[in-house]
Amino acid sequence: MKSNIFLRFITALVLMLYVGRVDAANISKTEALDFARTKGKELLMNFQETNLQKRYAALDDLFVTYIDVDYISKFVIGKYWKVMSKAQREAYQKLFVRYGLAYYKTLPLDFANNLTYDIIDAEDDKNFTNVSCVVKFSLSGNQPQNIALIFRLHRADGIIKAVDVKVAESSMLLYYRNKFYKMLAENDDEIDWFLEDLEDMTRSFENNLQENVSSQQNSLEFDEETL
Repeated sequence: MKSNIFLRFITALVLMLYVGRVDAANISKTEALDFARTKGKELLMNFQETNLQKRYAALDDLFVTYIDVDYISKFVIGKYWKVMSKAQREAYQKLFVRYGLAYYKTLPLDFANNLTYDIIDAEDDKNFTNVSCVVKFSLSGNQPQNIALIFRLHRADGIIKAVDVKVAESSMLLYYRNKFYKMLAENDDEIDWFLEDLEDMTRSFENNLQENVSSQQNSLEFDEETL
C-alpha cells in the first residue's frame, strides 16, 4: 500500500507543479548533478519539519520555483490547448497550479524521513538533461526498497527546472495527460465542464488540507495547555 503511495508522491513532485522560455544553452552535466544534489537535500530537510504549515510553505516554494508548471500544464492538456479560449487558458493554468500544490498535500508523508537517494549520472537528451538516481526508502516491518528514477530538466527563464520524472518506463507527464484526456472525454470534450470538475477536485483537496492543518494546530495548543 505504502509503495503505491510513494509512487503517487513522486508523481506529485513533478506537478508543482505563459510557457517559460527555454534558453539555447544546454544544462551541463555538472550543473544538472549539482541541481539534483542540492535541491534533493533541501527537499528531504523540509520533510523533517513537523509543523505542517511551515513544511508546506517551504515545499510550495520549492515546487513553484523549480518545477516548470507552465510547460507541464500545456503538455498534459495536449491537443485541447489549441481549442481553448484565452479566458479558458488563463483559468486552466491558474487552476493547474492550485491543483498541483493541493494534490501532493493529500499524500501521507510520514514515511518521507526514511528516504535517501543516490545520484547516478546525467546525460543530454536533445533540449533536456536527464538525471538518473536511485531513491531508497524503508517501510515499517519491510525490507528497504530501491526505485530507479530519471528526472528530466531544462532551463527556463535562466533557471533550471524539472519537467518530468520517469519511474521505470512510465512518464508522469504521460500519466497526467491520459488522466486529463479521460476527464475531458467524460465531459464530452467540453472545456468548461472539465474546468468545473478540476475546480471541484482541487477545492476538495484544499478543504481537507485546511482541516488537517487546523487539527494539528488545535492539538499543539491543547498539548501546551496541559503541560
